[in-house]
Amino acid sequence: MAGHGTEEHPHGADRLCDAGDRVYSRAVRRGRLPRRDAEPVPCLLDLALLHPDPDDMDWLVPTSPQEVMTRLLRGVHDEVSASQRRVGSAVAAFEWYAALGPTERPGAGEGAAIRVLDGLARIQAAMDEATEACTREVLTVQPGGIRPEHELTEGLHRALALRARGVRMKDLYTHVARHGHGLLNYLELMGDAVEARSLDEVIDRLILFDRTVAFIPANADRTLALELRHPALVGYLATTFDRLWRLAIPLTAPLPDTGIEGISHREQSIAALLAEGHQDAVIAERLGISVRTCRAHIARLSETLGAASRTQLGVRIAQVGLEGPRDPADRVSLPDQGSPTVR
Repeated sequence: MAGHGTEEHPHGADRLCDAGDRVYSRAVRRGRLPRRDAEPVPCLLDLALLHPDPDDMDWLVPTSPQEVMTRLLRGVHDEVSASQRRVGSAVAAFEWYAALGPTERPGAGEGAAIRVLDGLARIQAAMDEATEACTREVLTVQPGGIRPEHELTEGLHRALALRARGVRMKDLYTHVARHGHGLLNYLELMGDAVEARSLDEVIDRLILFDRTVAFIPANADRTLALELRHPALVGYLATTFDRLWRLAIPLTAPLPDTGIEGISHREQSIAALLAEGHQDAVIAERLGISVRTCRAHIARLSETLGAASRTQLGVRIAQVGLEGPRDPADRVSLPDQGSPTVR
């Protein structure tokens, strides 16, 4: 009988099935009920909520609700006591393991080698914390084109706080960023606390504080970021920055002449990327310009080089040496006919 009740009604006395609830309620109200009325709910006998009437075995009488409650509370107490004993055993065991390691461990928020920051609010809070702790140097790489003024304004409070503490800042931008008035105003406001340089293209966004903690984006829309504190990772990023910095041109200096008559510095960069086989959208993203602007430069480049098709443009780019870095001392003139000459 007990096995049958457990299969049909898998519950305890504290959560009766609907049928069991109706039959037990009827028994409590009437004091007893015929045995046949309880046949559809054997769980009531299995749980000792009904038991035979000693005076007439064809009838069943209910166990009083007070007695059932006492029984349930005793069971709950036993379960809680058992859980407390298991918790105590687990704590004791892992306290022993913990004693095997260093006595002082950095907290997850302070010493984790890699921490994922989910959401702009958390990223901002981590950046503010790193700014407050910074004492010597901040290195940043800002990809893309002209920086929107609202971005510069959002980070201005951190930059001013760093300048007030004598922290030096180095910022790397793409050459396109030179045309943003907001950036020029920002650099004028910061004075000699910030040194800025630019390249044709840079790596993705990077911020380094005191060469001990770095922040990089972890997804395309920058709603996820990684906070890096592992010395090897941070050191690698710092070395990458230093090498890019040596190649970059100060924003206070003009861009070098391409050495090729009629070809601007940006068009030279576009030509080099075209020679590598990149599509217009990829070139635009890497140089921080719009696709529309990129195509306008390609059209002008084709006109200057006398190319009537993309294939011919590729050939002309190779002929005049635009596919890679050039010696500024070399200068190419583009004759109307024949091959280019170098002088």
